[in-house]
Amino acid sequence: MTPERWKKIKGVFDAALEIEPSKRIKFLDNACVNDAKLRGEVQNLLDSFEQAESFIEHPAAGEVASLILEPKQSLKEGQHFAHYKILRQIGVGGMGEVYLAKDEKLDRRVAIKLLNEQFNRDKSNLERFIREAKAASGLNHPNILVIHEIGEEDGLRYIVSEFIEGKTLREIAEDSSMKMSELLDTATQIVSAMTAAHGARIVHRDLKPENIMIRPDGYVKILDFGLAKLVEHKVVGLEEATEKQNQTARGVILGTVNYMSPEQAKGEMVDERTDIFSFGVLFYEMIAGRTPFAGDSMSESFANLINKEPQPLSRFSTNVPDELQRISAKTLRKNKDERYQTMKDLLTDLRDLRENLAFDERLEKSNSPNAELVTGVLQTATGDVNNETASTDHKFTGQIKRNRSLSMLAMAVLLIGAIGVGYYFLFARKASSPADGRKSLAVLPFVNAGQDANAEYLSDGITESVINNLSQLGGLKVMSRNSAFRFKNNQTDTRSIASQLGVETLVTGDIKQIGDKFFINVRLIDASDDSQIWGNQYVKTSGDIIAAQNEIAQAVVQNLRLKLTNSERQRLGKNYTENVEAYELYMKGRYHALNLTRAETDKGIAYFQQAIELDPNYALAYVGLTESYLPMALTSSVPSWEVLPKAKATAQRAVEIDETLAEAHAALGFITFWYDWNWQVAEKEYLRALELNPNSAEAHFKYAHLLSNTGRNSQALTEIKLARELDPVSLVVNAAEGQILFFAGRSDESLDRLSKTIDLSPNFWLSYLFISVVYTEKGMYAEAVAAAKKAGELSGNSQSEAYRAYALAKWGKLDEARAVLDELLKLSNECYVPPYNLAVVYNGLGKSDKALDYLEKGFAEKNVLMVFLKVDPKWNNLRSEPRFIELMKQMNFE
Repeated sequence: MTPERWKKIKGVFDAALEIEPSKRIKFLDNACVNDAKLRGEVQNLLDSFEQAESFIEHPAAGEVASLILEPKQSLKEGQHFAHYKILRQIGVGGMGEVYLAKDEKLDRRVAIKLLNEQFNRDKSNLERFIREAKAASGLNHPNILVIHEIGEEDGLRYIVSEFIEGKTLREIAEDSSMKMSELLDTATQIVSAMTAAHGARIVHRDLKPENIMIRPDGYVKILDFGLAKLVEHKVVGLEEATEKQNQTARGVILGTVNYMSPEQAKGEMVDERTDIFSFGVLFYEMIAGRTPFAGDSMSESFANLINKEPQPLSRFSTNVPDELQRISAKTLRKNKDERYQTMKDLLTDLRDLRENLAFDERLEKSNSPNAELVTGVLQTATGDVNNETASTDHKFTGQIKRNRSLSMLAMAVLLIGAIGVGYYFLFARKASSPADGRKSLAVLPFVNAGQDANAEYLSDGITESVINNLSQLGGLKVMSRNSAFRFKNNQTDTRSIASQLGVETLVTGDIKQIGDKFFINVRLIDASDDSQIWGNQYVKTSGDIIAAQNEIAQAVVQNLRLKLTNSERQRLGKNYTENVEAYELYMKGRYHALNLTRAETDKGIAYFQQAIELDPNYALAYVGLTESYLPMALTSSVPSWEVLPKAKATAQRAVEIDETLAEAHAALGFITFWYDWNWQVAEKEYLRALELNPNSAEAHFKYAHLLSNTGRNSQALTEIKLARELDPVSLVVNAAEGQILFFAGRSDESLDRLSKTIDLSPNFWLSYLFISVVYTEKGMYAEAVAAAKKAGELSGNSQSEAYRAYALAKWGKLDEARAVLDELLKLSNECYVPPYNLAVVYNGLGKSDKALDYLEKGFAEKNVLMVFLKVDPKWNNLRSEPRFIELMKQMNFE
């Protein structure tokens, strides 16, 4: 279509919109006389406009839908709109424009979807606009796009959502084929999100690859609930709009043809099962590389959809498991009564398949020799390390921007001891009592037997409460939450789980709500022969949930025949709040905050604050707030002085309320270490936390960091080993042990530990970052550059690029190092780059004064990375400099 032709179509279309619908036919007859094609194109646009249910949805007239608007920008780069600063336009569609912007109140990047002026004049458009925002914002799930705000500014209507850095499923499929593990992980996340949507009685009706975004870390986000339909139950605030929508849309085919269900294609009423079919289509396409019913024309596709059965997946892809073929076929049954009836059932089958395939893979690996050494891993991951050239340097800025959410996640994991995943390395340990004679136990996550996605927090919360109660007992070794929750989705082989965790006994359970009653089944398992030592069912109301967790913990102690001191008995039966609603809000806060993305952290903070409003003396809720604030500062996303004072205040308040709360002391010690740089007070808090809870892997891990960074290497290695024994499959603990070994001058042992961490998970970026540091100091610069590059590709963290530039400079490749520095400086104008990272690069380039300038800036900004100043060998050349000596004194190192 030529620009001239488009201008003519658009002119007629715009004029037609200004005319009452009843008069449009006569207008079009006159305006398109002797040009039937023009008449058809304009009519398609009008029909598409009338049927469009989302202002960012592609209308049905596919060939010209994107041309409703000529590329334009209502907002300009650098312009302020409400409390947002526009960074750039990132999209334009039929009903408006989409911009990347900075929320200047909360210092985060967001997407602003702007309804254009012409569409803004139509009341029905505004109703559709508001309906989309409400439909999406009413869903609370980490795999569904978060809507932050809907508003009006200067006469312009807008929706603000989280900004997703990544690619659509369509783009990923076109770039390369997915591995089976990646495919199943993506599919499971999609179905998990849709389970939550269906739980809220919302049917998406337009699942397709274009509406599914995948972040660089593999995290899935479902977009565009603009075609969403409410079924059976009504959501508050949407009843009137939904009833009107369903009346006007009855019989109208909505959706994208290749991904429609047969009932959609026939214009029949739809329910949740139409999403199951649409998922089945895209699932089939992910495997086969084509949709199952696509034809050469729309009419042929419709005919295939209604009459033709899909070809077996084995025709398009080799080694398709029989169970995967069965699942796919069941999603694509034309009779909706023969399909999966709920997304929950589909989710269960996908998870079982994923776990079974993973188990088979582990079994196969266990019969093969150990993995190659670190250098081999790096060469496989990044190619020939000697081929590093400056041509790749300019790419990392975009990588950092695309992966900042992952960067926040990974660094938060490092610094607050969050969840580690992977396989227990070397070999499965034989379950046995610890050397000190203590009995050993792991509490596995209680199963949400009711499969209610909205109650998942409850099963997780009760499990965590039981772990916390039992871990305070000196005569019992209790595995950390991190390691126990690694088995959340597959607990079938209890003997194998116990072997991997190195424990004698397991606590398993499930919880189901029926009416106002909760049925909690608990079992104590002897891992040596998989026999049940004890079991019981607790029937409780919501008001009894707090008491239930204590009863379970006490029953476990009794059946293990543990002897308790008076203080241990008191701690075991302790309630941290008597307010059941506050307790439930706290559990919801933990459930969201532990996801460690910024959006989920914000939700966690909100729940903790609500819990505190109900019970101002709820110490654990204050600890929850502290641990939610930490990830924001312990990455390069937010300057520490913006959030760590809040974290310190909440930690102090927790200790004031309950001096016997180990978690509060550990949190306060953490803040005192990383922010106040008061090593003595921090150590005092850590020791108090360990006195109160000797089983706290997190406290051992945090204390080890303090000991290492202050040069007390022998003690640091003892503490990190204890943390690893309590949390054996934690990636962060294993990687941190490698770092601590390096700072202790044991480089070869460090590489060995980091190599084993890579065996646990080849995609954990921190392992490669630490390996880069070790290789640089050993003078193995090519390997160091490759490792830092790998870390940057996996995380996008600016620290990875700083270490890569440092290694390049030491290697003598000064131009390449300067190119990376230029990109970091440019990036610092757009987002926060820690001064410590810039100082590293300048020091590598031999510019000591500039390095000291940035170190002093890091000191002034309370940059958390400054805690490595004493032990990081990168600064050895500056240790006799007066300015550096003064810095060491100011940081209490001297």
